[in-house]
Amino acid sequence: MQPIVDHSTSTSIGINDFAMKVANVNGTGSASANGLLMQAIFRMGIPVTGKNLFPSNIQGLPTWYEIRVSKDGYNARALDYDLMIAMNSQTYDRDVKELRSGGYLLYDSSWPLDPELHRDDVNFIGVPLAELCNKHFNDPRERILMKNIAYAGALCALIQVDMKIVEELLLEKFSAKPKLMASNNTALKLGHDYATNNFQCPLPFRLARMHSNDDKILIDGNTATALGCVYSGATVAAWYPITPSTSVMDAFKGFCEQFRKDKETGKNNFCILQSEDELAAIGMVIGASWNGARAFTSTSGPGISLMNELLGLAYYAEIPAVIIDVQRVGPSTGMPTRTQQGDLMSCAYASHGDTKHILLFPANPHECFEFAVKAFDLAEYFQTPVIMLSDLDIGMNDWVVPRMKWDDNYKPNRGRVLTNEEIEALPKFQRYFNEDENFVAARTLPGVNSKGAYFVRGSGHNKYGVYTEIPDEYQEVVDRLTQKHKASAKFVPAPIIKKREGAKFGVLTLGGCEGAVLEALDLLADRGIPADFLRVRGFPFSDEVVNFLEEHEYTFVIEQNRDAQLRSLLTIETPVAKSKLRSVLVYGGFPLSARHVIEGILGQLS
Repeated sequence: MQPIVDHSTSTSIGINDFAMKVANVNGTGSASANGLLMQAIFRMGIPVTGKNLFPSNIQGLPTWYEIRVSKDGYNARALDYDLMIAMNSQTYDRDVKELRSGGYLLYDSSWPLDPELHRDDVNFIGVPLAELCNKHFNDPRERILMKNIAYAGALCALIQVDMKIVEELLLEKFSAKPKLMASNNTALKLGHDYATNNFQCPLPFRLARMHSNDDKILIDGNTATALGCVYSGATVAAWYPITPSTSVMDAFKGFCEQFRKDKETGKNNFCILQSEDELAAIGMVIGASWNGARAFTSTSGPGISLMNELLGLAYYAEIPAVIIDVQRVGPSTGMPTRTQQGDLMSCAYASHGDTKHILLFPANPHECFEFAVKAFDLAEYFQTPVIMLSDLDIGMNDWVVPRMKWDDNYKPNRGRVLTNEEIEALPKFQRYFNEDENFVAARTLPGVNSKGAYFVRGSGHNKYGVYTEIPDEYQEVVDRLTQKHKASAKFVPAPIIKKREGAKFGVLTLGGCEGAVLEALDLLADRGIPADFLRVRGFPFSDEVVNFLEEHEYTFVIEQNRDAQLRSLLTIETPVAKSKLRSVLVYGGFPLSARHVIEGILGQLS
């Protein structure tokens, strides 16, 4: 047995409190091994977060997978790694440098490690993964794939992942494929046995069963979004494939095939259309929504750009539409497999001329589910496009969230849709006249009653729906649209506010930044720097957001884009002085960490 000399200088790690990173090559099957580890830790009842940092090509470039175990439930990225699994020789230098002092590096010792990579303050654990797999597997491709399962087996011994749980997961995945099942079990045992027989196991940090996940699930945001669309009653979807939103429609299709088929005839009660581009997709959604269906599209930044003109049509003609924007890095093609919050301004004012849209900002998959349902209710009640802005980190990574619950008494809010009887009782139907207290006029659906027919105009029209180019008549219509948008502020999800005694300033953020910001505020409070917290969950901004900004001498606005788009929206859409808002911006494409937030705030405080 090879003793491991512990060079640790930190007491911050231990049982269920550490971070590890797997460095690999895209296209080698590492995702299966990483997912296996992530799910096993979750089933051990331990709070865990996984971040997949993958390239946009199919294979060959470096890919990383980060797993953070936090008994306290922190879910932001950790930038100091206690354990590095170095499976890509091209990134050895970078991977070794990212280890904290006293950390551990697991590498494939089938080949000697370059002496220049050695660090006196790091523990090196060599496991001959390639040799083990070459000896036990004949197929070249299988050797590559099983090498990843072998390192997962070694980790099971080193950090005490419950092997029974891992075996159960393999059984669930490969029960219908006995050959694959046997290969995976063999590889898992190879790695586990080698680590057990050659090293002191476990490492100073390890896993131990907890019960923190008893009422929680492991799910990604795109799957949760699709499920929310199903539960909301959506039956029509049109889309054009684009990373990172494609899996929204993949999941929606799967759920519809399971739940939206007529039991007697076997016919589909849904329609999913892959269009020739994003412009066509939003056109199909608007047409289906005008016809009375709950319809949506999923896209990312480049798709939003193409949809602009028709989003303006839906806004001006007052037709419901739901758009799921899973944000990625721009501009142009940008970095398709990296995360950012760069579509705020483009979505808020999408289209030419004077337009303003309702926006929803979920922070995790649980809210993706809830907000997807909310988006359809808002779109139909206010007869306007509603855009839900997720991002790649939320959408494509697995999160531990509370188990989703559903009220079977839920009834969709279809808004002011006139029935046949209501139309008959009218002396004359006038599409944009006689609005309610929220400035919403009644609409009709085609085919219900010919008396309720009207011409859908994207050109100038007056409040009766008649074509006009008279300035006063045009302004009357667009002024009501402004009032309707302002009224929706009371209906979007309320902000999350957390206050601390003695706070001197505020911190405001949105979306997936929440975890990093809350962790940072805990650490700042430990240093004697308490701050109040607000997370925006919808646009237009409610009075609660304005009051929070007004009551603080200054507020740090934390967001993931270069141009401070959230701060800009706050400056434009609230009366708060620009001088009261300070930006902390992180926009390199990787998920936010608490360290980024702390450094950004302390740098300005000093």
